[in-house]
Amino acid sequence: MKYLPIFLDITKMPCLVVGGGSVAARKVEQLRKANAQVIVVAPELCHELSVLADRQLIEYKCSDFNEDNLRDKILVIAATDDTSVNKLISELANERNLPVNVVDNPELCSFIMPSIVDRDPVQIAISTGGASPVLARLLRARLESLIPASYGELAKLMQKFRTAVKAKYPDMQHRRRYWENILQGPIAEMIYVGQQKKALAALEKTLSDEADNINQTGEVYLVGAGPGDPDLLTFRALRLMQQAEVVLYDRLVAPVIVDLCRKDTDRIYVGKKRNQHALPQTEISQLLVELAKQGKRVLRLKGGDPFIFGRGGEEIELLAAENIPFQVIPGITAASGCASYAGIPLTHRDYAHTCVFVTGHLKDGGMDLNWETLIQPRQTIVVYMGLMGLEALCRELILRGLPKTMPIALIQRGTTSQQKVYIGDLASLPEMSKLHDITPPTMIIIGEVVKLHESLSWFEPGQ
Repeated sequence: MKYLPIFLDITKMPCLVVGGGSVAARKVEQLRKANAQVIVVAPELCHELSVLADRQLIEYKCSDFNEDNLRDKILVIAATDDTSVNKLISELANERNLPVNVVDNPELCSFIMPSIVDRDPVQIAISTGGASPVLARLLRARLESLIPASYGELAKLMQKFRTAVKAKYPDMQHRRRYWENILQGPIAEMIYVGQQKKALAALEKTLSDEADNINQTGEVYLVGAGPGDPDLLTFRALRLMQQAEVVLYDRLVAPVIVDLCRKDTDRIYVGKKRNQHALPQTEISQLLVELAKQGKRVLRLKGGDPFIFGRGGEEIELLAAENIPFQVIPGITAASGCASYAGIPLTHRDYAHTCVFVTGHLKDGGMDLNWETLIQPRQTIVVYMGLMGLEALCRELILRGLPKTMPIALIQRGTTSQQKVYIGDLASLPEMSKLHDITPPTMIIIGEVVKLHESLSWFEPGQ
């Protein structure tokens, strides 16, 4: 290990930056975030640094570098475009045992400026020893996606209760186990979703309870898995998928997404097809309650978004009634995902000003829809679960005034490598769907915007 990772408190300490360009400005920004007293020496400043100098947020000395600039400083950053000046700064700083960083020149540095993941007071510094700043930035980007933005709030909460927890759990092993339960349980999740007051009350309760077991009740995560492409999952969804101990998933969740769950997670299939239910909805909701009461962290994966024709509201109603902690993580709904991957904007200034979502379930051979609301000028109609009733849908729309030539698209297995898009009109598409033996899951889009598919289609399935 060439460099010793350390964290310096430079609050109000004089730090010198030599150079007035955009590179120097980035280094000044980092020093200011650490509350340093920043002194910049340069013949001229870029616009960003000029603004800071005018607002007296940095001290500016308009001159070339000279040895006297190093006096009383605690560290130095050389960020000029003159290699001889940078080398001189490095030599003079080393003679004084003054920490020095020369931008993009590790050989002249006594310290490296790392790439930082900032969740104050939690900080993660990443360095490649100057070998590849780009790699350090990529590593930081990966960590940014894994670490919740509220991690710092969690650390502050722990700091506030540190003395009280130590008093209740004087044994280090017991204390460690207590904090591990907090960090991996409902209280931490409350912090992540902005429920600070609720988390504070819950933590206080764990310290007042006689029992040591704070994980008697688990938690349910209602997660939208999106339309199929795993790259469309949110950061929070991925984190909870790795945290859950049990996952309930249905037919609309792509297998590749289920595979992203923790490998030792118990997996329960609760899928539903038309008129075929692995588990009725009421039993699914009850199972969520029972598993949570066993102290388990339960993931309910739902295709698309849980609150858009996903019956998510029904499931959390029972959880709320039973006082089971839960959180809802939105997903990209199938309409948005499939339309985007098919190159069909749901709204467009020249074609559609409104968009309406409906389900196309058949009822007694027909469809119970508000046809007047659907048949409006410059409107896109998106139909979920309408493949079985496609013929009835097209017939009824034509009878109620939509032209037979109105464009319509069927998007089968949208956003996945098996995606297929079929384009037709109200008159032709029902027969086309039979000819191609199209099967669910399929999204139906009706409206003038479908015309844009030919010119805007960008996704190449299987590539």
